[in-house]
Amino acid sequence: MNIHEYQAKAVLKEFGVPVSRGVAIFKPEEAEAAAKELGGPLWVVKSQIHAGGRGKGKFKEAAAGEKGGVRLAKSIDEVKDFAQQMLGNTLVTIQTGEAGKQVNRLYIEDGSDIEKEFYLSALVDRETSRISFVVSTEGGMDIEAVAHDTPEKIKSFSIDPATGVMPHHGRTVAEALGLTGDLAKQAGDIVSKLYAAFVAKDMEMLEINPLIVTTDGQLRALDAKISFDSNALYRHKDIVALRDTTEEDEKEIAASKYDLAYIALDGTIGCMVNGAGLAMATLDIIKLYGESPANFLDVGGGATEEKVTGAFKIITADPNVKGILVNIFGGIMKCDVIASGVVAAVKAVGLQVPLVVRLEGTNVEEGKRIISSSGLNVLPADDLDDAAQKIVAAIRKG
Repeated sequence: MNIHEYQAKAVLKEFGVPVSRGVAIFKPEEAEAAAKELGGPLWVVKSQIHAGGRGKGKFKEAAAGEKGGVRLAKSIDEVKDFAQQMLGNTLVTIQTGEAGKQVNRLYIEDGSDIEKEFYLSALVDRETSRISFVVSTEGGMDIEAVAHDTPEKIKSFSIDPATGVMPHHGRTVAEALGLTGDLAKQAGDIVSKLYAAFVAKDMEMLEINPLIVTTDGQLRALDAKISFDSNALYRHKDIVALRDTTEEDEKEIAASKYDLAYIALDGTIGCMVNGAGLAMATLDIIKLYGESPANFLDVGGGATEEKVTGAFKIITADPNVKGILVNIFGGIMKCDVIASGVVAAVKAVGLQVPLVVRLEGTNVEEGKRIISSSGLNVLPADDLDDAAQKIVAAIRKG
């Protein structure tokens, strides 16, 4: 789960991480009060969307002006003008794609006198099974581009969970960023607080870009992006309350209600599979035969007929889906339950595209009997290779 910048900064502030003062607004008429509360004389008006590259982004609407999604205001009137132009308009960035995202929230923040900009992030490193930090002197830039063009400017290290952050970790960051004296001490303090926040809130990724040095010698998180482990959200009702569903795919929201692992993709073959590994293999073999999957969908090992029906409805709601592949290997998940769910779903929502079903494992014969006796126009498959070839052929046939 992702949250907005202003929400991320509020979370970090709880752990003592230095951030600028700011006020979130939702309506243009709230801009003046926010600007007066902060006092000025410099304000930064920031679009709040779940995507990076806001500063270099452009609004689709001419009325929004040409200054991008992050703007510097030197008067209260300018803050008001920017709020009027930006709220409700669609911002297109390198991460949103051409469709862009509508700006429904703004964060008005105190301006900062910046001397230097750095990059600092923490993430779960699956190779080491630890939390790793990534630091760079190239703050404010696309870190992927830095990694590609000048990898020597990136330093990374992992934290042993048995010890947590140690003094040498702070020294590593300070050395990588060229910080000495009091700034080196501040760097160590920030790393310790970020690690504490990361662990306490079950984060997946925490990015500060840029981390700045102000002209009066203070380190400060000027931007913040946080994503959380969705599987741990039951422990964090305060974080769940920050969820902005307008930033999420409607199908993914529906899937979360059925406790389905669903990710929307841009292909044409809808997939319903049990088990993440099998789902990935299914996506791969669809690509092997020249088509693209429309989604990743894992119904899990304990799916009920209701859950399967919900999954099928989500797949068919995608207008890009030209065919559906159901691939079930029954272990804990029983093939007859899947079959009953598919039949119930098709009868409920109809079937307008080709459907291929491959069943194997527990209660497979009963599952096949349910499908074959349903009277539905379903193509059976013997194995995954056969299923992939059949669904690709069916959608190409039209």
